[in-house]
Amino acid sequence: MLDDYQGVALANADWSGLDVTVLREHLDDPAPALADAECVVIMRERTPFTAELFALLPKLRLLITSGMRNASIDLAAAREHGVTVCGTGSAKTPPTELTWALILGLARHLVVENAAFHSGGPWQSTVGVDLAGRTLGLVGFGNLGKAVGRIGKAFGMDVVAWSPNLTVDRTEAEGVRLASGLHELLAQSDFASVHLVLSDRSRGLVDAAALACLKPSAFLINTSRAAIVDGPALLEVLREKRIAGAGLDVFEVEPLSLGDELRTLPNVLATPHLGYVTEANYRTYFQEAVEDVHAFIAGEPIRELT
Repeated sequence: MLDDYQGVALANADWSGLDVTVLREHLDDPAPALADAECVVIMRERTPFTAELFALLPKLRLLITSGMRNASIDLAAAREHGVTVCGTGSAKTPPTELTWALILGLARHLVVENAAFHSGGPWQSTVGVDLAGRTLGLVGFGNLGKAVGRIGKAFGMDVVAWSPNLTVDRTEAEGVRLASGLHELLAQSDFASVHLVLSDRSRGLVDAAALACLKPSAFLINTSRAAIVDGPALLEVLREKRIAGAGLDVFEVEPLSLGDELRTLPNVLATPHLGYVTEANYRTYFQEAVEDVHAFIAGEPIRELT
């Protein structure tokens, strides 16, 4: 069991009958620790499984990931090395909720005000940004984008969406406007939230030119995948305060280096990839991981990734 940061994997499922080793600290080179493992359970994309890593693990027969999609697993290499890859269920509500935690935290300066409250600082030092009447731009309008948009409408926001294949029929059904392109969407947005799946087409999609379309008063929120947004370009606009701020839950390299400049910027509200980290989701991940193991042992794998 890799990357059990909170030490909760064993408590969330019945692992009896299985010889389980839990590793809580992230390993940049996990191969030595996994040399004798026949099954490995990983959490999201915390540890990539590349062709090189599969080659170093000749005993590995089953790899289980939380969720049914993991871009950091080389599925072709897994097949070449005779490794079955299985997944688990995953709820859509936790990342939706965290997206709104970041939006509200940015809009109402919660970190600054909470720090002042506990340290004896000034009583009221900031002026909040209203959500009602502002424009929420959704980069991506799948299940997560729709859920975020519905909450935005409940706050009285004007919601506009765009993705490469999005149609007006899909947006109108949700009472949402369709932008003609990414740049138009970002130019309109007071809060722009990313909800695309990472792919070759979406990697780096929100680039320097796209970020330049955002208003100086706008906020960018990314709880999807870091690589969808050009990292150096985002760092530059934040450093130069060309946008009001960013709410980030995902990073190209995780855990984020202690020396990363993002940690120093006051206009960044960030969480350490907590979008899916909730009690109910963890119960689903680990209980279904146990089911995957027993099904594999019985010769009838379930929830296979192909």
